[in-house]
Amino acid sequence: MSSSLEQLKKYTKVVSDSGDFESIDAYKPLDATTNPSLILAAVKEEKYARLIDTAVQYAKEKGGDKETQLENATDRLLVLFGQEILKIIPGRVSTEVDAHLSFDTQATIEKAKSLIALYESQGVNKERVLIKIASTYEGIKAAAELESKYGIHCNLTLLFGFCQAVACAEAKVTLISPFVGRILDWYKKNKPEGNYDGANDPGVKSVKHIYTYYKQQGYDTIVMGASFRNTSEIEELAGCDFLTISPGLLEKLKESDKTIEPKLSVESAKAAEKIPKANYLDHEQAFRLALLNDEMAFDKLHEGIRKFAADAVTLKGLIEKKL
Repeated sequence: MSSSLEQLKKYTKVVSDSGDFESIDAYKPLDATTNPSLILAAVKEEKYARLIDTAVQYAKEKGGDKETQLENATDRLLVLFGQEILKIIPGRVSTEVDAHLSFDTQATIEKAKSLIALYESQGVNKERVLIKIASTYEGIKAAAELESKYGIHCNLTLLFGFCQAVACAEAKVTLISPFVGRILDWYKKNKPEGNYDGANDPGVKSVKHIYTYYKQQGYDTIVMGASFRNTSEIEELAGCDFLTISPGLLEKLKESDKTIEPKLSVESAKAAEKIPKANYLDHEQAFRLALLNDEMAFDKLHEGIRKFAADAVTLKGLIEKKL
């Protein structure tokens, strides 16, 4: 009997959710995702400290005032992690735009372009990179322009609500990352009386709903479930386009021989009850109202931005000490 991980790979493209690139190869994922929190955790390990030194040296050579050097060193560090990961995986790596830019469309576009230019200066084709952007209205509008005007592929992250998913598909972004576990966290905290086991997990239900809608509407945007709390959530989403999974849960799946059956498919989605067509990308007020009225999505989006922004500040603090 093959492992649960190998079985899962028959139905879903598996992605490693980690900044610890030395651990990625053991699970043979197609792609890998990073974020400021994951990279912060990685650079605190001695084995990755050398990357900060390389990034700092790059920034010093480029010159400029202290703030400019700090920004350049941070971007170079993100790209360095991406470069190392791309040596291991056959597919694409996701590199995140600073969360502080989440409500600034033009600044997000410029940062995405500069990250891609930095990758290309290191010989990495932009086709191997996904730029991660928070799924705010401003972020989605930025992604729409990046995809259509510059051919830069985007991964829209911190996605919790249906309105976010709809707008992303309308923006023709390459991929979305709906967060499963963080949705479950919210329900356990705010509605602890519920039964959230297995298919009742609200994060699982959210991704299934988005997946079904996308397949019914014929959208090309990839649905990649993210932020898992346990292997049960992963099992319930077998068949989803992509799933990005932490090394700890990848190891559990690798060690398990539990049978994995597909729970999602294009055929079953199209055969399901029709979900009414929605429109949000060109209706900013409707988007903002829908997000505001989805208490869970509103809370978790803004909490996630605050957390990523705080970790980005901490990461810059580590770099600044060496400048």
